Amino acid sequence: MPKNYFDERIAKSYEAKWPELFEPAVVDPVVSFLAELAGTGAALELGIGTGRLAIPLSHRGVRVHGIDLSPDMVAQLQAKPGTDAIGVTIGDVATTRVGGSFKLAYLVRNTIMNLTTQDAQLACFQNVATQLEPGGCFVIEVVVPELQRLPPGETVRAFTVTPHASRLRRVRRHLAEPDLPSLLDGRRPARDVLSAVSLRLAL
Repeated sequence: MPKNYFDERIAKSYEAKWPELFEPAVVDPVVSFLAELAGTGAALELGIGTGRLAIPLSHRGVRVHGIDLSPDMVAQLQAKPGTDAIGVTIGDVATTRVGGSFKLAYLVRNTIMNLTTQDAQLACFQNVATQLEPGGCFVIEVVVPELQRLPPGETVRAFTVTPHASRLRRVRRHLAEPDLPSLLDGRRPARDVLSAVSLRLAL
């Protein structure tokens, strides 16, 4: 089980620290995109958090179930009005299965980087594949490392520095299979790619 970095203190202050993420101008286009993909089917959110996307998606008539490692983040979600229809399972997004099948699964805001090993990330893909119905979609939002900003030999870069916290990104080179089927059936990798892991340091 990975470490849960989102304890009660973080959960209670999460929306206040990043209010811009909850602005309608940011949320609405994403929800519209996800609702179109889900259609009349159900959606599975990996890392549902406080419900930034799940709540408005549910209000669009999409059946939403979420997985999250943090009971404290989920408590913030469930304390909000209009969330009774949203199911939540506490667990690791790489291994937790909730039963049933989904037209859409989505993992946003770099949450894939919370899985800090290649094996864990592959397990997440495999886990989603078992829960998607035929023809379903898996949406991932993740940053592409800006490697041109890394001098030779440097592997860590600060990408956010505030009075309250600093966020660092560690980039490393490893092997990965070029096609999705090989990721899902567990075959070992065959070509060189890059991955990035984000770390948050509270001050």
